[in-house]
Amino acid sequence: MTMKKLKIGMLTVALLVVSYGIWARQNQPSPAATAKGTINGANITIEYSSPAVKGRKIWGGLVPYDAIWRAGANKATTITTDKAIKVEGKDLKAGSYSIYMIPGTKTWRVIFNSETGQWGTTHDGVTTHEPTKDVLSVNVTPVKSSSTEERLKYLVTPKGIELVWENLSVPVAIK
Repeated sequence: MTMKKLKIGMLTVALLVVSYGIWARQNQPSPAATAKGTINGANITIEYSSPAVKGRKIWGGLVPYDAIWRAGANKATTITTDKAIKVEGKDLKAGSYSIYMIPGTKTWRVIFNSETGQWGTTHDGVTTHEPTKDVLSVNVTPVKSSSTEERLKYLVTPKGIELVWENLSVPVAIK
């Protein structure tokens, strides 16, 4: 009888741990998300964490203008392509890259960096961007959205990738 109670107790604990893990993942303030698609035969995957607006001013507020940003929350956002692509007319080899952005009021700089897997900021809130590992940098023009997007999301479309959040869309042309 004791062995049976021990097994039931262990099973109960295991179920509680698994249930908590599932609940915790679903209730994160900035849950992990993935965008996938194909552009001219190249398979593109973007992995990021998706923060919410929560009534905050995002552009020029939570995300300041003219400062480097990890382009998401938590870990630095990454993009992977299985083939060489052209980003805004510039060559980018197949591989995985961190994406950083410098938002501006009229134009944004989008940076592809060879270092991946790092947390997006230090304990002091400073980005972990290492400029010596930048492989490509392009300027793009954001577009005001007609509706509000509560959660940050990335899209992979036939024309390229796009960051959409709050009242803004940031398209990046890829061929």
